[in-house]
Amino acid sequence: MVDILFISDYVCPNCIVAKAALKEALKESGIEANITWQPYELTVEPAPRVDTYHDEKRKAGYQILVEPAKKLGIDIKLPPAVIPRPYSRLAFEGWYFACDHGKGEEYNDAIYNAYFIDEKDIGQLDVLTELAEGLGLSGDAFRKALEEGTYSEVEKKAVDYSKNVLKPEGVPTMYVNGTKVSIDKYTKEEMIEILQGTKTEAKGGGIYCSPDGCYIGDLLGEE
Repeated sequence: MVDILFISDYVCPNCIVAKAALKEALKESGIEANITWQPYELTVEPAPRVDTYHDEKRKAGYQILVEPAKKLGIDIKLPPAVIPRPYSRLAFEGWYFACDHGKGEEYNDAIYNAYFIDEKDIGQLDVLTELAEGLGLSGDAFRKALEEGTYSEVEKKAVDYSKNVLKPEGVPTMYVNGTKVSIDKYTKEEMIEILQGTKTEAKGGGIYCSPDGCYIGDLLGEE
């Protein structure tokens, strides 16, 4: 059994591709894993939200993800036409609700797909409620929990832990059996190497998005 800590944000394009690659790697390799998903907000309220859609430098940098995404069968928009980019706090609070009702993994996929494939504003309660209902969750109970802030404190503590204790350079960041690993190819094959412990460290520590910018190849897009 492999223990994986996966630090990510719903609005990080690298994260959805890495997640898909990890799932395929686990399926092909037959390796069993215990995965802990760790929330990380690239933009924490009330910091200004950014317009990723009209950022030409960012778009150019995202091209490194096009081929891996295509091979994984995910038709993601790079970036989605959601302006400005949503905060992810509310979506993460919804994830805790989904976890408490046995739908955490399905919810994760639904949120990523809604933003990067369907170009929905996952910062809106109505959108999140509709997605939750699509998973068979009670829309009324889901909405009430988020409106009343039922999961606000646990989400805040999780993000604080990510940023102030784990202190990743950016997302996605993976720890495999307690060892931090870099991701730079975003392929199923790379993930199998990571799971088997045979991958060498990427020059520069991999490719990721941070609160200060998106490091994709040699390009840096300001957050």
